[in-house]
Amino acid sequence: MNPTQQQVDLSRFNNTATFDPGAGVIKRTLWYFTNALFFLNPAFPFRSPKPWLLRMFGARVGKGVVIHPGVNIKFPWKLEIGNNSWIGQGAWLDNLDRLSIGNNVVISQGAMIIQGSHDYKKVDYPTYTKPIVLEDGSWIGAGAIVTLGVTVKSHAVLAVGSVATKDLEAYTIYQGNPAQPVRERIVE
Repeated sequence: MNPTQQQVDLSRFNNTATFDPGAGVIKRTLWYFTNALFFLNPAFPFRSPKPWLLRMFGARVGKGVVIHPGVNIKFPWKLEIGNNSWIGQGAWLDNLDRLSIGNNVVISQGAMIIQGSHDYKKVDYPTYTKPIVLEDGSWIGAGAIVTLGVTVKSHAVLAVGSVATKDLEAYTIYQGNPAQPVRERIVE
């Protein structure tokens, strides 16, 4: 290490200076317990109340949305889900920013939507976020990761275990880390 270089000092971290959760402490606390009881809890297998609960906390949720058990949703007030979209078991929507999920989108089991990170160039490690858009008909495979600022265009597929670090083009199947186009998606 160069002795003139700064070092990260996490004692200087102040998330409230760089990040707006979009709701007050009471609403965030109520959501924390709602998420734990009805979304994360594998002993609560019922799907039908979940869209209603999300709407109660400010999410815009269409008709026919299916949310399986074990799903973690960070901030529903920053979430929009279109009609007939599915979110698989164990998916993690770390939506620190606006997350727009279109119609007929599949987020498979164990997939992660990550919308925040830290500026590693700054001594105080501030949080930063970017929105993510999953357009109509897109499919995020099991265990795949979509990172902040990415748009998954109409009917694109992110294959199992792949990582999207940049926009995915429409009707294209992507695979790998970082995800690369491997073939065209043809819907019959």
